[in-house]
Amino acid sequence: MTTDRWANWLLRHRDGGSAGLRSQFAPRLTAYRDGVLDRAAIAPGDTVLDVGTGTGLIGLGALDRVGPAGRVVFSDISEALLDECRRQADPARSSFVRAAADDLSPIPDASVDVVTTRSVLIYVTRKPAAFAELHRVLRPGGRLSVFEPINNFPARMGRDTLLGLDPAPIAELIDKIRTAYLTAAPATVAMLDFDERDLVRWAAEAGFAGVRLDYHAEVDMPGPPIEDWPAVRRTAPNPLVPTYGEVLDSVLTPAERDRFDAHVRSLADVPTRHTAATAYLSATRA
Repeated sequence: MTTDRWANWLLRHRDGGSAGLRSQFAPRLTAYRDGVLDRAAIAPGDTVLDVGTGTGLIGLGALDRVGPAGRVVFSDISEALLDECRRQADPARSSFVRAAADDLSPIPDASVDVVTTRSVLIYVTRKPAAFAELHRVLRPGGRLSVFEPINNFPARMGRDTLLGLDPAPIAELIDKIRTAYLTAAPATVAMLDFDERDLVRWAAEAGFAGVRLDYHAEVDMPGPPIEDWPAVRRTAPNPLVPTYGEVLDSVLTPAERDRFDAHVRSLADVPTRHTAATAYLSATRA
């Protein structure tokens, strides 16, 4: 049973319980996992700390790379997600720590060879403090590997669409939905208050050397159509906000909701359009 918003989102609301959406997301998640692990240069026997481990995408992958003599420390603020990782990880080579990215105090100084994290700093208000903690727990010569979406990029490009839809036919309804999301979760400001240059600066200021950023941006790219709107309705864009269905049901009138649903269903064969940017950052503790 899930007990917090982080576990609820990862286990239920990220894909709405849909096997089809889960399969659609899987190649992207696999690519993110491999991108983080490849840049971490994990060697057999290493101790890896996976910060904000979630369901263990990175940490479980790291277990395959550290070998029988290595270890992975799964760290998260959600006890429910740590329990999920316990069910899948090799207990002989794993440990589990409840901690936030900006306060890793349960982890001793200079105690791990590698730190990984994926899509975690976007939820952290004190990002410089998080980089300081990532630096503190690494041994000299230890490696850091981070992945973050740059969520303010679509707005900077003037292409911040909802679900990749053309807003023109239902612009006033989309405005209502956007306003509702902003009102529901002011904490999402942390997801938008930085870009790739900030990541580099914070890493350097924390004392990391050999800082490298691999940046990828796409503008107005075609994406898969919304073929299963009922399933997408059960999803939420992030753990801090309600599902699309909950917002539609709360802010639109029944007539507006029917109009929105009908419009999205009419586009079941039409590709969506997406603008996004992502960054991989790797560095070494000198």
